[in-house]
Order: sequence, then C-alpha cells, then structure tokens
Amino acid sequence: MQKKSGITWDREVDARGLICPLPVLRARKHLSQMEQGAVLRLLADDPVAVVDVPHFCAEAGHDFLCMEEVDGAQSYLIRRG
Repeated sequence: MQKKSGITWDREVDARGLICPLPVLRARKHLSQMEQGAVLRLLADDPVAVVDVPHFCAEAGHDFLCMEEVDGAQSYLIRRG
C-alpha cells in the first residue's frame, strides 16, 4: 500500500507505453482480481486514457477517484465497485 493525494492504493499497474485500449484492459483484469472497495493505481501515458479510464469506471461500476500528472504520465486511482 502506498499513498498519493492522501489516498491509499492496494495495487499498482504500470501501463505506460501501451496504447488504447490496453491500459483499460489491464485495469479491468487487475480490478477483477481485487476485493470490492480496494483501490487500484493505474499509470498510463496514452492521451486517450484521459477519456477512456473515467468512461470505463462509469460503465463497469467502479469509482473513479482522481487523476494527476506524474513524471510525464497520468496516475488514475480507481476503487473497485
């Protein structure tokens, strides 16, 4: 577990260098293996992920907690629904 933006996450997935739809597919795979309420940190640098990740969360019933820029990529925090 680690903290960023005051939120603790349980697992991290580094999807930097992958293009759409791979970051979301990686997130889906890991979220399906996590307990309900657990938080996933997804790192991605695909510009389309800014749209794809929140849309995926809304469609799949997960909570999109936040996004922030980290070292030239984006860090997405997602709580499993």
